[in-house]
Amino acid sequence: MIDKIKSLLDEISNLTAANLDEVEALRIKYLSKKGEITSLMNDFRNVPAEQKREVGQLINQLKDKAQEKINTLKEVLESQNLGSVEEDLTRTAYPIALGTRHPLSIVKNEICDIFARLGFTIAEGPEIEDDWHVFSSLNFAEDHPARDMQDTFFIQRSPDVLLRTHTSSVQTRVMEKTQPPIRIICPGRVYRNEAISYRAHCFFHQVEALYVDKNVSFADLKQALLYFAKEMFGTETKIRLRPSYFPFTEPSAEMDISCNLCGGKGCPFCKHTGWVEILGCGMVDPNVLEACGIDSKEYTGYALGMGIERITNLKYQVKDLRMFSENDVRFLRQFESAY
Repeated sequence: MIDKIKSLLDEISNLTAANLDEVEALRIKYLSKKGEITSLMNDFRNVPAEQKREVGQLINQLKDKAQEKINTLKEVLESQNLGSVEEDLTRTAYPIALGTRHPLSIVKNEICDIFARLGFTIAEGPEIEDDWHVFSSLNFAEDHPARDMQDTFFIQRSPDVLLRTHTSSVQTRVMEKTQPPIRIICPGRVYRNEAISYRAHCFFHQVEALYVDKNVSFADLKQALLYFAKEMFGTETKIRLRPSYFPFTEPSAEMDISCNLCGGKGCPFCKHTGWVEILGCGMVDPNVLEACGIDSKEYTGYALGMGIERITNLKYQVKDLRMFSENDVRFLRQFESAY
């Protein structure tokens, strides 16, 4: 038995393994209940009394040697594989909940995608603006109510520095620096001095579009609006245009769509009219073109604008505007699969 033990000591000293599976196979071969070393321990009772001390010491030495060798092989292989592990081993073991886009971001991206298919590109501008780009260049009269303190947030007690009340200021900045053809869409946050309630807020989000080129007509505007409505709310959606007034467009109109809840039959949401207002639009006033350095005799254009909160309300039936800015995760989790 002594010779067998010494032979196993030499054998274990020269053990190698290419992977962790081979290490486990070696452990089973030598250290398991049916392994080589366990078998030697079972035969220990047959060893002559005068050899028991020597054989016992050798068996213990063999067992320690085998355990040490197998642990060493395992550690070496694990350290080699550590660099190839793609998971972050420092992150928490608890499940990480998936995030979601904000419903306003979902709707804004969808609106921008629809207009991108019509050839519009995104334009952005500053939220802190001056009077010229927000009002004067857009044909607002000096005594227009929108200039009053109850509607506009002015900064540093200055009548010329303010928080933009609409993203039309981006359109004027683009027209000042770019000659037609111009085809842009302007998403962004705007501010108005209004009381906060379930139907109004002091800040909200808009998307406005502008198209200026030769021979642009109201028919082009109507076709773009019809395409947008069908893409956004479904192919069965109908539109209607009602005469309106905006300082920067002439003629001006407000657009309604057939109620997507009742299909135009009438319900409490559409006040039993079958129609829901979603945006304002019109042909760009020649005074606006001239103020921005564009020849109104050669070029025409149309503009349209809508509130993203309004479109989101129609799409997801959110009844309280304040929910969009409260960051209640119970509300936001409803949109995990929306986009």
